[in-house]
Amino acid sequence: MRGLDVLTQAALGAPMELTGPAGNADEAEDAADLFRVIGRQLRLLRERVGFTQRELGDRLGYSEDLIRSVECGRRTPRPELLDAADDLLGAGGLLRAAKEDLERAKTRARVRHPTWFKDYARLEREAVELHDYSSLALPGLLQTEDHARAVFTSRQPLLPDDVVEQRVIARLERQEILTRWPPPLTTFTIEESVLRRPIGGRAVHREQLRRLLETAALRSVELHVMPTERPEHPSLGGPFILLTPKGRHQVGYLEIQNTSKLVTDPEEVRILAARYGSIRGQALNPRESLTLVEKTLGEL
Repeated sequence: MRGLDVLTQAALGAPMELTGPAGNADEAEDAADLFRVIGRQLRLLRERVGFTQRELGDRLGYSEDLIRSVECGRRTPRPELLDAADDLLGAGGLLRAAKEDLERAKTRARVRHPTWFKDYARLEREAVELHDYSSLALPGLLQTEDHARAVFTSRQPLLPDDVVEQRVIARLERQEILTRWPPPLTTFTIEESVLRRPIGGRAVHREQLRRLLETAALRSVELHVMPTERPEHPSLGGPFILLTPKGRHQVGYLEIQNTSKLVTDPEEVRILAARYGSIRGQALNPRESLTLVEKTLGEL
């Protein structure tokens, strides 16, 4: 959206740097090739010592889902993962040596977001504080790979297979802000109906609920669930996000039917912030929310 570009520039206080599609495509493909090579090396080293993906993930402190994604080249391996895997698997520096090439490739090739979403993604990368109210779908920052793929695969009109994979990779890359240092202060307030919708089927939904529990355990993250049984609701107008980029004022972000709006007017942002406070106040507290997630998981 052209209007979103202008508003984003105002929010950042600097002109946006746009990347042309032609040069970016070759660099993105080179990066994807490197990710696949590193993934194959990790898989061969893991199989050599007899670990399953789950066993390797448990020993390194990562989920089986993440290990699988890295081995398939669908997710960028973090430098600390390569360091730990190199030591654990006795790689003799093979994985550790790939870190420099990996960082160069990530710098050259930006992940591919839809045009209307790119400007928000830039702001999100700079966030020091983020508050997300989700009433229709799980936040992209919390989705597993299989959940995200199910979302994009079922979208109408249908997306081409290569676009689905690009969108999945881009969504997973965004999640790095939750584990970087320092992480942004983040709260998620999710409707119970969203929590219970089994996107992708029971197995995918079960893994997704486990991911919610893992993410909610991070010190910088709070998860709140808004019970469906609440007789009153302060915001039936749809989902929204409050975002504070580093060194900038808080802004709001609205998205519906592939149409997005960045809210920068101070009074409108104040209203969204007050509304979010009311929603969060009526939702379950973090301990109660985790109990509900665990209960839902146990019912599957």
